Amino acid sequence: MTAVAPETVVLAAFVAFCRIGGCFLIMPGLSSARVPVQIRLFVAVAATGALLVHLWDHIIPYVDARPQVLAPMIVSELLIGALIGGLARLYVMALHFIGAAIAMLVGYGGMAGTAIEENEPQAALASIISFSALLLLFVFNFHHEIIKALVASYEVAPLDAFFNPREALVDVTDTLSESFLLVLRLGSPFIAYALLVNLTIGFVNKLVPQIPVYFISLPFVITGGLIMFYFGIGTLLSLFADGFLSTTIGR
Repeated sequence: MTAVAPETVVLAAFVAFCRIGGCFLIMPGLSSARVPVQIRLFVAVAATGALLVHLWDHIIPYVDARPQVLAPMIVSELLIGALIGGLARLYVMALHFIGAAIAMLVGYGGMAGTAIEENEPQAALASIISFSALLLLFVFNFHHEIIKALVASYEVAPLDAFFNPREALVDVTDTLSESFLLVLRLGSPFIAYALLVNLTIGFVNKLVPQIPVYFISLPFVITGGLIMFYFGIGTLLSLFADGFLSTTIGR
């Protein structure tokens, strides 16, 4: 590490903070409404200080204090960091979608409760899925993998190259496609269960219209769905974690 001017070191740290902070601002877990803004800021600053030594050779040669160079670089770094964190967040949002769908399909979506990451109400079953998935991802050190992706991104998207919106859009569409196909496969047993149960209830209702079949069958539908959830939640979360680490981080 050669001697450089103090203002160059400050600018290098700020440029690194733009990419790292942009990622931490959107990535799942840290971007939750339950995490105070000060904690997010301190974590981003600490990660920047820890990674700056390793990224020194990738940042210092391109740091320029001229506004016409520094301003586009800051915008590009923010967009690149937001893209890395956004790809991981899209994967978790897909799980939120299928969690809400599972709760609705098994008849457990009418009672909205407190959400884990957002302020909007969420069904209790969906909250259990979201919280369990986030806990499992942190246990598997997925945040370490995102930091590795941030470090590797300086090889793919160096500071002298501006943010490429076309490649970013391709990454976003590929992640959306793969993540929603994965969670659709994970939720397919509940979709099949809901179709069969509701079809059976519809036939019974046509055959015996005098009986309020809906009110009689709802407890049995919920019970069957919860039994399926009990036996399938482990496999669902395991496959989701494998797909998250292999698809999102691998990208």
